[in-house]
Amino acid sequence: MSLESVRAFFAERAPDVSIIETEGSSATVALAAAAHGVEPAQIAKTLSLRIGERIVLVVARGDARLDNRKAKAALGGKPRMLDLEEVAAITGHPVGGVCPFGLATPLPVYCDISLRAFDEVVPAAGSTQSAVRINPERMAVLTGAEWIDICQEPV
Repeated sequence: MSLESVRAFFAERAPDVSIIETEGSSATVALAAAAHGVEPAQIAKTLSLRIGERIVLVVARGDARLDNRKAKAALGGKPRMLDLEEVAAITGHPVGGVCPFGLATPLPVYCDISLRAFDEVVPAAGSTQSAVRINPERMAVLTGAEWIDICQEPV
């Protein structure tokens, strides 16, 4: 169902974007980078976070780590990762396939400015074996994302 909701999302909003399905899992940044022939940094990972009673998604480059101070300032509180069951129930996507497209529940989406280092990023597409190649600015527009600076500087 999750992959299908992403297919429907792109069919309606961006029919020129193709979903890439791989044989092996791309559930981790390392597996996804290998499967799609890109550096880990170019994988756009989606983090599901709770800030108080709010749940948000943050899309960041694959090698990025949240900066707690920046995240707290930008999001208005200390972020906590959702557990596996919450992620699947709220997003409609399994962990490893979470993306800001075709969500089961409308959520605020934020893109970390670190993604702007790339012309093209590779976020998951609703399953552990699917992804898309997309310009980060276009991804933000399609998902209604707000750009924020909440990750540590890449090393």
